[in-house]
Amino acid sequence: MARKPIIGVIGGGSTASADGLALAEEVGFLIARADAVLICGGLNGVMEASAKGAKRGGGLTIGVLPTGNKADANSHIDLPIATAMSTARNLIIVRTADAIIAVNGSYGTLSEMAHAFDLGKTVFGLRTWPIEKAGVEAKLFVSVATPREAVERALEYARKAMIAEKPGPGFQK
Repeated sequence: MARKPIIGVIGGGSTASADGLALAEEVGFLIARADAVLICGGLNGVMEASAKGAKRGGGLTIGVLPTGNKADANSHIDLPIATAMSTARNLIIVRTADAIIAVNGSYGTLSEMAHAFDLGKTVFGLRTWPIEKAGVEAKLFVSVATPREAVERALEYARKAMIAEKPGPGFQK
């Protein structure tokens, strides 16, 4: 049985703008309606707004927390993962996601984007850092204009990435 695509939504916490929160909630809703799983940092701001949207759309949400306490997750997270790893947890989010959507964002978002670029994963940016000026390969950063475009492009990318997946070492059928 094929698994569902996992879409990472990254963005600012307490620094997120009202516009960014509205965009993130719509992104989360569209991810859920596309029968994909949302993974995020599990806290406030864009993370909470996207998870809220996903729950409104009937979806599953995963929150990879920087703390060691599952109770720190926002109320829209179904599966809190307590890492006690601070911002190092950003790499877990990026590695787990089949595609990444960045909405708004602060320095933590920038670090997640850098992890994605390092891994050769494309980031779909919705009113986020102007990476186009940083010399990042064009295939690794795609600026999008709307939540619908972000989700549609991320899902297309995720499905291709899932097809290319190979079992890791030690995999046995």
